[in-house]
Amino acid sequence: MEPGALSNRLARLDAVPARARLGGLARPDGIVIVSERFWAFAGRDGSLREGTITAPPRALSKIPLLRGLIRLAASLTPLFHRSGVARPGERWLLSGAILAPCGFMFLPERASLVAGVVLTGLLVCWLLRGRTLALHGAEHRAIAAAEEGRLQATWSGLARPSRFASRCGTNFAVLVLPVAVAADRLWPVSTAFYTPAVVAVLSLALSMELWLAVQAARGFGRIFLVPGLALQRLTTREPRLDETRLALVAAASVLERELAAPASVA
Repeated sequence: MEPGALSNRLARLDAVPARARLGGLARPDGIVIVSERFWAFAGRDGSLREGTITAPPRALSKIPLLRGLIRLAASLTPLFHRSGVARPGERWLLSGAILAPCGFMFLPERASLVAGVVLTGLLVCWLLRGRTLALHGAEHRAIAAAEEGRLQATWSGLARPSRFASRCGTNFAVLVLPVAVAADRLWPVSTAFYTPAVVAVLSLALSMELWLAVQAARGFGRIFLVPGLALQRLTTREPRLDETRLALVAAASVLERELAAPASVA
């Protein structure tokens, strides 16, 4: 699509007051932008892939702990869906990394700790390879531009919204670590072979509840975002304008489909 045509589309989106809540994901080959119902992937090769996110039954999405896990699973749809952005080999690799800690329970405690640290380090290096850090910053900038009504100005380079985001997964990861340690230390039931898996799932659910509460908090409650925002200085880089435009292409796709779709019932 011609840059001028997309700039005009962004100007029209800027004029719409109601906006979907956006999230995203940076990859070495492009940027994913997601809402609760749609996702779009703008590739560095000029491609654009679009998809939908299946909404869970509304009753389930209101149950504490479960609602957080549902939201977390939905955010991974662009990666794990067969028509998503990850190749089959990548999906198997990510699935293996997620399930591997369940196998660590058969190792001695010290070996299990070392294996967990090594696996986490390798996974982070793999996820943040190439230009991913700059594209991560571009993803945040595009989402901030949408929320501030400055999509067109950001496209032209006249505006540069923050590359740091309060809803970034980095902030969530910072919350998960202490919650997981506390859950492991305070687990009240005698240890069984399934305990590590249960503790891991419970830690994710509790972390999501805490994260949602922090997002809705005002004043002192926002202090829980400080460590994650500080860590984003390492997990993001200042993006080039062409990288920011890549994220804006994906954001425009999601926002336009949100506007065209029937309004969801609260």
